[in-house]
Amino acid sequence: MLTLDDRLTARVQALDYQDWRIKVRAVNGCARPIRLSGAHQLQDDTTGRVLHHHGGDIFAPCGNRRSAVCPACSDRYAADAFHLIRAGLTGGHKGIPASVTDRPRAFVTLTAPSFGPVHTAHLTKTGKRRPCGCGEYHHDDDTRLGGPLDPTTYDYTGSVLWQAHAGVLWQRFTMRLRREIAKRAGLKAREFTEQARLSYGKVAEYQRRGLVHFHAVVRLDGPDGATSPAPRWAHPGLLEDAVYAAAGAVLVRTCYPDGTELPLTWGTQVDVRRIEPAGSAELEDENGQISEARLAAYIAKYATKGTGKSEAADRPIRSQLDIDHLKVTEHHRRIIQTAWDLGELPAYEDLKLRRWAHMLAFRGHFLTKSLAYSTTFKAIRGDRRAFRLAETLERLGLTEQVDSIAVVNNWRFDGAGYRDDAERELAAGIAERIRDDRKHKYSRENRHE
Repeated sequence: MLTLDDRLTARVQALDYQDWRIKVRAVNGCARPIRLSGAHQLQDDTTGRVLHHHGGDIFAPCGNRRSAVCPACSDRYAADAFHLIRAGLTGGHKGIPASVTDRPRAFVTLTAPSFGPVHTAHLTKTGKRRPCGCGEYHHDDDTRLGGPLDPTTYDYTGSVLWQAHAGVLWQRFTMRLRREIAKRAGLKAREFTEQARLSYGKVAEYQRRGLVHFHAVVRLDGPDGATSPAPRWAHPGLLEDAVYAAAGAVLVRTCYPDGTELPLTWGTQVDVRRIEPAGSAELEDENGQISEARLAAYIAKYATKGTGKSEAADRPIRSQLDIDHLKVTEHHRRIIQTAWDLGELPAYEDLKLRRWAHMLAFRGHFLTKSLAYSTTFKAIRGDRRAFRLAETLERLGLTEQVDSIAVVNNWRFDGAGYRDDAERELAAGIAERIRDDRKHKYSRENRHE
């Protein structure tokens, strides 16, 4: 029987290896690429004459944002998230003016409430590890972290229902925040939109206990968004005070399966930090204020951390058998099981809990933004496609005809993934090399800035 090393050697020595390697590099070493066959061509839109034709087999990236599923596509998503968040932070590109740095801005963190004591590994201000409530000192890689001290009293039902309503809580928070800002500005709620606009970019991050909390860049603009200056009455202190008030006032009502009312609120650990213009090399200064220098990368990290490491399942749950065979902690299995069981009750039909059980009942997107905060993922990806097309036209010597060229695609789906473990191993190595090269490139660029 051939070993993996034998299969690796055979694949590398195959006649088509170089062509295969080019296709893998084209998708940055995607872990499970889409295999397509067919052709694409460039043709003159006015005459119909074919200027370039390419046929055969190609790979397309899977596009999965979860780093546990595909590190390569997760990296691409993180890069896009970085540009989206940075554009709304610093302006000066992606159609966002640099003047947004003059607006009142805050970095806001909203957390989930407690549903029972859990194992923790907190540090003191001097860096010493604090004892957990169980009496032990946990290391950071202890699998018990985030799990309940007493699973029999932990409110799994309440935590799942809170998680399922987290998106609604955020929506209610932004609505209340507008009213709180208006009140502090001496305006009626309906007058707020005539003078100002609330813009934000938000990411969700799973905590060890399996519940999300939200990190958001909140910006106070003029009525037209990023292109209009904030009103004179707007200042960072007003925004900060309004955030705390709004977070404490938000309430969503639901019920336990037995009909007992369950009020859903944010946790008590609400954090608001002012964002200062670029100039600091650190994420925050000695006063706890956030600088622009690293905040975009910090938030982009959460965008893929949330989609990549939830300590849950990588794919939707289809049956009880799936839950029984999950390789997760008992705590996270209980969350998934609770979501699955609640999902069959008519009272929670609208929550679609079985569909979202693999996400620990979180039903929202990991990165969302208001309309006027920044550019969009669609625009960023459109810019990338346009750049690649321009590169192709330049290589073919067709730059003078760019306005009249149409791209015609005719591809057929042949499958997904690689043929065997040897190809998967080789592709993973290619992906790792591409990632290392990118890190070295960025490191050199940062040293010369």
